[in-house]
Amino acid sequence: MNGIWLLQILAVVRLEIKKTFLSRRSLWVYLLAFAPVIIFFVRSINEPRQRDRLAEIAAKHPVSTQALNSIKEETTYEQVVEKLGEPYLKNFRTGRRGPGPEHEFGFVRYTDGETDVVLHFFDKKVVRISKSQVDNLPRSQTVFATSFQFYFLRLAVFFGCVGVFVNLFRGEMLDKSLHFYLLTPMRREVLLAGKYLAGLLATVFIFTSSTALQWWAMLRQFDQSVLADFFAGDGGSQFWTYLGVTSLACIAYGSIFLTVGLIFRNPIIPAAVVLLWEGINPFLPAALKKISVIYYLQSICPVVASKESNLPALVKFLISPTQLVTPLFAVICIIIVTLIMLVLAGYFARRMEINYSID
Repeated sequence: MNGIWLLQILAVVRLEIKKTFLSRRSLWVYLLAFAPVIIFFVRSINEPRQRDRLAEIAAKHPVSTQALNSIKEETTYEQVVEKLGEPYLKNFRTGRRGPGPEHEFGFVRYTDGETDVVLHFFDKKVVRISKSQVDNLPRSQTVFATSFQFYFLRLAVFFGCVGVFVNLFRGEMLDKSLHFYLLTPMRREVLLAGKYLAGLLATVFIFTSSTALQWWAMLRQFDQSVLADFFAGDGGSQFWTYLGVTSLACIAYGSIFLTVGLIFRNPIIPAAVVLLWEGINPFLPAALKKISVIYYLQSICPVVASKESNLPALVKFLISPTQLVTPLFAVICIIIVTLIMLVLAGYFARRMEINYSID
């Protein structure tokens, strides 16, 4: 009997995998998955140009890093020029900002070849300092980790799993085709397993491919010697860990939204609730953080995402510190959540009745 069930599962997987990859519903899943690849590829083209440009400017207008760091707000323009010399670019103009007398405001730019510094002036005094650094490998790793954790997992993989797994049953109910499966001599749990595996294979393939291409696009700007040292260290383990985290996200979110598609006629509301809960995870108390998938996925990620320094003070205050668990414990928790969701989905699949008139 187990052999028959296995053959039935494989037959369902074969039928569903084609529909998942080729359906029009999946087009936006591809867009979500591969949009970051384009961004990282463009970035890998632009950053070497920026690096060369700053190096050329620094050769013509040499400024030491120590002197650049010594400039503070309220420093006058004359003091800046005395310490740093003439800027490589400046732009001043006179005008009014609201009622009152005219003021002189503008900016100057300096670089030491590694950091591009913009000094903003108002009435010949520094009021704001902006800095942008050229890209290096550690900074690129942090940028990748931030994009991966805050966009790719929370939005791309999340909504991709919503689109694929919710439609495994709910989509066929809307298309009035689910009864063809139910007329076959197949247990509901076998049908459920086949559909889940088909959705899982599709999402894991799509999103791990995107992760691998993002990784390639991130690293292509660096010299072979830099990459050799990186992969001689922990570069390879980081790559495989990111692929593993992506697969675990598909496994967990897939089981959740497969169950949602079986329980609710309108899955948008429960999906929005799950999205909200996952999104506010940084603001939750430590005990509540652990009741979310993203908490355990972040615990496995090899690089800590950077905290946005430009966030308002109130938002920084509301973000509670995160004490992550060990990667092994995180994997175990994700597997347990997945099994609970699949058991719950099997329970509702056994009691499912088809009435197209109300769907």
